[in-house]
Amino acid sequence: MLRSTVLVTGATGFIGSHLVEYLLPRAAQVRCLVRRSSSFRQLPAMAVDLAYGDLVSGAGLREAAEGMDVVIHLAGVTKALSAQGYQDGNVRAAENLARACAGAGRFVHVSSLAAAGPNLDGVPLTEDAEPHPVGHYGRSKLEGERVVRAALPEAVIVRPPVVYGPRDRDVYRMFVAAKRGIALSIGGGERWFSAIYVKDLAAGLAAAAVMPAAAGNTYFLAHPESVTWSRFFSIAAALLNRRMRRIVLPRQAAWAAGCMAELWSQVTRKPGILSRDKVVEACCRSWTCNPARAARDLGFHAATPLEQGMQETLAWYRESGWL
Repeated sequence: MLRSTVLVTGATGFIGSHLVEYLLPRAAQVRCLVRRSSSFRQLPAMAVDLAYGDLVSGAGLREAAEGMDVVIHLAGVTKALSAQGYQDGNVRAAENLARACAGAGRFVHVSSLAAAGPNLDGVPLTEDAEPHPVGHYGRSKLEGERVVRAALPEAVIVRPPVVYGPRDRDVYRMFVAAKRGIALSIGGGERWFSAIYVKDLAAGLAAAAVMPAAAGNTYFLAHPESVTWSRFFSIAAALLNRRMRRIVLPRQAAWAAGCMAELWSQVTRKPGILSRDKVVEACCRSWTCNPARAARDLGFHAATPLEQGMQETLAWYRESGWL
């Protein structure tokens, strides 16, 4: 990695900012593709090169990728006002960038476990399982994988599960609920998931960018231990010195809340984290994956256990005034 020049998309986001921090002391050059309207709060005092472009229109992409040994495509849409919004942010953008990088070096496309879908039998998914995404987001991420693979057969596709850590705003909501002493569950029953601490994911993406065996393959990057939301909340309760009160929300009520949230998003023109798609995802019993292929091909192991990662994350939230 020390002699590589690397282009990162999505560098101003949660995962991207950690990836850039990881790469800076290890790569010869780190270039970040940004829009002129981007906020750079997540990249304080980082010695990066900025390349201006637009993934959806394709403007500036070829110039940004020129001379780069590695391109890591992290930018994407996790919430949108419509299915078209997911298509633009996760399919069209990926295809434009992949085409702009034809003939360049290693291309790492960051997808999601949502592209593969939940595991229906409780056995963690492998990369060879037939994908069955359950919502607009997952379907768009799967289609994004397919257009990248069509344009760049040697591209490396990475599917992270739940990603948490400092600066995250999604799992953060669970910490907020835990601080209030609330452990919310939809429909009752236990829910299992795979997770990865963001700093481990950054290391895994760097490994995917340089290991020869990775070319043309797809990988789950995750901690090998599957966890439950009950365990998550019990750890959070201990760290926050709170007693948890479990609240079970009926599926019909959650569905109604998702509908109302979508209507409000349409009124405000600001997509929110709650939607009917998210309710469907939350009702799935198990979102777990098997990271054995990454261990074999990349020599990658997500080393941070949940308790340690949550403790470090919570410390950052407190220091930053989020909690």
